Amino acid sequence: MSDTSLQDQIDDATLDFTLGESAAAIQKLQILVDAHADSFEAWHALTEVYFSEADYDAALSAGEAAHGLKPDDIHINTSLSRIWMERGDKNKAEHFGAQARMLGWKDELKSPPETDSIS
Repeated sequence: MSDTSLQDQIDDATLDFTLGESAAAIQKLQILVDAHADSFEAWHALTEVYFSEADYDAALSAGEAAHGLKPDDIHINTSLSRIWMERGDKNKAEHFGAQARMLGWKDELKSPPETDSIS
């Protein structure tokens, strides 16, 4: 394994993906999740790369692993909603979409409202 940080390695794989090298990104991310099964960020990145490659079974598997680590993450719930929609299960897609919206509302409620003030 490399001496660089886990996040740097995830970023490196993400760069491969953005440069059109999806196979290299998947290979790097798979190595990372094998070595760091508790890395939400690696699982989520793997989910998104598989989704972009239309490998919805692999995307679902990676997404479920990420969701198991951080079920209250807005982004993974959104990803799972998109995956289930592509797989043709509207009910599951709506479930995860609703979860994402609810989590978004909870975040909004935690933040104090911004006030417009004219000085």
